[in-house]
Amino acid sequence: MTESSHASGILLHPSSLPSRDGIGDFGPAAYEFLDFLFAARQSLWQILPLGPVGYGNSPYSSISAFAGNPLLVSLERLVENGWIDRGRTSILPAAVGAVDYDRVRATKLPLLREAASSFLTTAQGNARRRYESFCQDNAWWLDDYALFINLRERFEMRLWNQWPGGLSRREPAAMDKARREMADDLDVTKAIQFAFWEQWRALHLAAKERGIRMIGDVAIFVSYDSADVWTHPELFRLDENLDPEVVAGVPPDAFSATGQNWKNPVYRWDVLKQRGYDWWIRRMKWALETCDLVRLDHFRGFESYWEIPAHEPNAVNGRWVKGPNDEFFQALRQALGGFPFIAEDLGMITPEVHELRIRLNIPCMKVLQFAFGNPGAHIYLPHHCEANSVMYTGTHDNDTTVGWFNSIGGDERRYAESYVGEDAMGRHWAFIRAAMASPSRLCVIPLQDVLGLGSDCRMNVPSQSGGNWTWRFLPGALTGEFSRKLATLSQISDRNSEMPRKRRKQSKEEFAA
Repeated sequence: MTESSHASGILLHPSSLPSRDGIGDFGPAAYEFLDFLFAARQSLWQILPLGPVGYGNSPYSSISAFAGNPLLVSLERLVENGWIDRGRTSILPAAVGAVDYDRVRATKLPLLREAASSFLTTAQGNARRRYESFCQDNAWWLDDYALFINLRERFEMRLWNQWPGGLSRREPAAMDKARREMADDLDVTKAIQFAFWEQWRALHLAAKERGIRMIGDVAIFVSYDSADVWTHPELFRLDENLDPEVVAGVPPDAFSATGQNWKNPVYRWDVLKQRGYDWWIRRMKWALETCDLVRLDHFRGFESYWEIPAHEPNAVNGRWVKGPNDEFFQALRQALGGFPFIAEDLGMITPEVHELRIRLNIPCMKVLQFAFGNPGAHIYLPHHCEANSVMYTGTHDNDTTVGWFNSIGGDERRYAESYVGEDAMGRHWAFIRAAMASPSRLCVIPLQDVLGLGSDCRMNVPSQSGGNWTWRFLPGALTGEFSRKLATLSQISDRNSEMPRKRRKQSKEEFAA
């Protein structure tokens, strides 16, 4: 795909796939989705962060910036590769219904540990060599992550700064003792991560064979209760007790009257600068090994971020603080060789943020649902979109297009109806058509909008503490009618013309784990 070509695709996190394990994963349903994208002439698959979920089961509150979420590992693939007997997986939830995280953890994690233990006992030859190479090549994050996860369980999920015996401050004697005592558990954790990354890279390779690029997602901040902050406390604004001094969020806006207090610790950008932004360079290199493009969540925080005293209950009493700006991105450019990024620049965006993005030549985001509220919102109308942008009908933080359209009235509804018109398959397809026809180089549609689903199927309600991130689509929902409709729209809007007409049949070696 050339830099000047237009492309379109679908936004769907793997957890929303109708897999057999009670949560979407990297098993057969993921490959069926790739086949749907190929038939629909879609060359982009956008996902949310892949890390182990923390507070509220949010992928944006991960306990590691580098590890993969074990719940996304396909036990079906592990059965096929001899890690575990098929009969042991019969207790897993069905392929339908919302994700019940508590139930999935209770049923799937013990089976993953059992499978990993079996692998460690029996693996030989190429499989053993791949595992050992994985552990050696990724020791820079894997060793600390494995220790963090197992210490967290040992101390009943208490925050890491409350761990006893010098472990919170990573005293060498305490760390060595813990590693000796938990050696077998550490190996199991590493084997599960090996399975995750083997399965993800097989899926990524399958996408490439179909001419489909993966768009990943990197949250600017990390969770306090994470392996990253425990391992590198010097990079974050912490006090003498290793508690956050200040935390990140956003001020009051259209999503929330009291803003959003994310409770993520704020970086010591001065320390990162002195170190040549080494931690961030490693993070972005890892992200670009994982995906082909990366959405930078909360891009505006690199120009200025909302800093909240840690004791505040919400985000009202905060202040804007200057971020690392151009110097940080120049360090990334030198290390990465370019900027294969998408800037999430939604919300309260200043001219300084726009100017930074334009200087860096990173595409911005345009959301069609935002376009009809008032004349100032017309910047989101498709005919106003610049080529260097990504057009969405909505994002994971928005209501579905059907739900949103049913909730609006007055001038906003009248303007929307007048602009997008109608479609024989439903009004949501009129919005998809308008987004596809925009000048934006990339266009991404949430799968809920393709399926015409209502508000009960949205992925996230910002500032809502529970009930998010659970949606899954039903088996059989991806019909030929939908793929033909998308393919026709892609062709008439000159998107995805460089996709291969046929895909190569995949070999068994690509399903290694």
